[in-house]
Amino acid sequence: MTAIDRRRWIFGAGAALLASSAGAAEARAMYDYLFLDFESEPGEPPAKAYVEQVRARLPAIQAAGGEVLGLFTPQLGWVARQAALLVRWTPEARTRDAEIRALMRGKALRQAQRGKLEATLRPAPEDRPKGRGIYVHRWFVVKTADVPEFLELSSQGWTDFEKRFDTTIFGLFSAERTSRDIAGGVQRLLLITRYGDHGVWEASRDPSTEAMAAFRRRQLLTRDTWAASTLLSPIAT
Repeated sequence: MTAIDRRRWIFGAGAALLASSAGAAEARAMYDYLFLDFESEPGEPPAKAYVEQVRARLPAIQAAGGEVLGLFTPQLGWVARQAALLVRWTPEARTRDAEIRALMRGKALRQAQRGKLEATLRPAPEDRPKGRGIYVHRWFVVKTADVPEFLELSSQGWTDFEKRFDTTIFGLFSAERTSRDIAGGVQRLLLITRYGDHGVWEASRDPSTEAMAAFRRRQLLTRDTWAASTLLSPIAT
């Protein structure tokens, strides 16, 4: 078991998770992750009509304190008509729910699922995903009591990981807990990582690296996990 520097965690990795229960005064950005299932028209990219719909709403979203960070379309792991939209909100965004409801409707959509997220170690409020490469979305299910150690091991591994490979950890988010999560004593976390390409993704699994040593210890804390690779489609023009 890896020892955790509790002071480092309190002032770093765990601060975002502690804030809500400890009543921290510093306000943080909020995120919405919309998992989308589109109507598929022959010869047309499934998300094409939706992209135009979102672009038309950008002024209202921005006026409400929101920023559309991008639409992620499938490479591996999702079916062709699926995608995910990531939106960041300022703490003062009072019409967030109304704007999200609008983004979850439209002729192009068959179904939309909303997940509310908070950043843990990353991203910083000014961070934005960059277009080149692939983005892997990986979900983890971890016991709530193990989240601090999970975050610490992630932080340890990223140092070697980003230095060694063409990769960038964009974000590690904690998802709003459902009644099922609470009953099971678990926390869901979403890791979004940019890789130069699928070859880099495979190469990064080299078991001899310092990063993989930390990630193997992290895997021992993981009760379930699943992943998909995607391409980033910027919405703002």
